[in-house]
Amino acid sequence: MGTAAMTEQLVLLYSRDEIARRVRELAAAISADYAGKDLVLVGILRGVFVFLADLIRHLTIPVVVDFIGAASYGSRAETSGEVTITKGLQLPITGRDVLLVEDIEDTGITLQAIWNVLEDQGPRSIKVCTLIDKRERRLADVQVEYVGFNVPRGFIVGYGIDYAEQYRYLPDIYRLEGVGGHDEG
Repeated sequence: MGTAAMTEQLVLLYSRDEIARRVRELAAAISADYAGKDLVLVGILRGVFVFLADLIRHLTIPVVVDFIGAASYGSRAETSGEVTITKGLQLPITGRDVLLVEDIEDTGITLQAIWNVLEDQGPRSIKVCTLIDKRERRLADVQVEYVGFNVPRGFIVGYGIDYAEQYRYLPDIYRLEGVGGHDEG
């Protein structure tokens, strides 16, 4: 890492034990809400893979899993509002209950675009589960039914979540400070 990395500091937000407890609580709520239903978990790539794997291991109901990828072009801190689907679903969702699972929800722009694509496929329902909700940054009117943690500001890393493809390996969740001269993200 270059000089910029030397000014970056990790501030612990949630320990692996806090994360594990919250993931178990989310899994229990989802299992209760979707008991007896035909549930498809759709992970939004890429940061979701660790959270989704842990969430599935704590569910007590049968589910199938698929992934969708999307890219919002613009700088790392600001979205352009233009969203492109980079990986579509492989499983049919017509008439099924869909739970979109993501690592971080902030502006809602990408989520809204994905929601629209999935809605066109005729699912019975679509709901959202996110590990981190940055509701204060919301620009699109999207609803998130299952929230792990509310975080008002900052670049968040660890537990599969990256900044510039770094830090995914960390088992805890941190706020990354000293990034690009500001701490918003």
